[in-house]
Amino acid sequence: MATPLIDPELFSQLKTKIEADSLVKKDLDQIVDDLNQHVAYTQGVLSRIHSTPRSKYPELFVQIEDGIKKQIEAVAKLAVTASQHPYYKYNYKWTRTVQDSVSTVVLCAWLGGLGSETKPGAVGRLLTIEDIGEIYQVPVNLKDSDAFHITIEEYLLGLINIIDELSRLAMNSVTLGDNALAVQISGFIKDLHAGFQVLNLKNDILRKRVDSIKYAVKRVEDVVYDLSLRNLIPAKTE
Repeated sequence: MATPLIDPELFSQLKTKIEADSLVKKDLDQIVDDLNQHVAYTQGVLSRIHSTPRSKYPELFVQIEDGIKKQIEAVAKLAVTASQHPYYKYNYKWTRTVQDSVSTVVLCAWLGGLGSETKPGAVGRLLTIEDIGEIYQVPVNLKDSDAFHITIEEYLLGLINIIDELSRLAMNSVTLGDNALAVQISGFIKDLHAGFQVLNLKNDILRKRVDSIKYAVKRVEDVVYDLSLRNLIPAKTE
């Protein structure tokens, strides 16, 4: 009897591997969907900053930080599951959601939430990537491990995500009579833009997103310029 040219077990083995891969993806999808829901909730509460005076921010922080707490719990589950598998095989499933989650944490802290030592409503605290790792209780920027971690790219894209939100807030803060906030936002995003120019970015997505920052900077500069023409900039923020 002739020897088969193909091992009859080959496709059975492939079938087993495909099924195992599908189960991993299903588990990850469930966790990421859960994280997405908490991110969406937090973003929804954060959007209320555009119609809320700074003196009322602490009331929002209670709800925002509750949403962030649930995000942290979801990321912890994600880290346990993802760390059992090759990192770059599956990270496409969660990287965008993690960026959005990071942006909610960074924005909340910048606005004066997340245990800021400054007085309620004071702005300007920028979290580092190390701060982000401590908040989520996960590693950051791992290079030689398949363990789940938050990458520098995810952190930087999270920063870029808040720039459009802050440029919008600058305009709305003027409507609310908080001209000082518009000036602070202008200074902050200009500093961020300058910082990004120092980086030698290889990631195409990052390069494109960084290029878009200049438009947000211009919008806020126009707001501040208009305030200066009308002598509406508070002396302490000039």
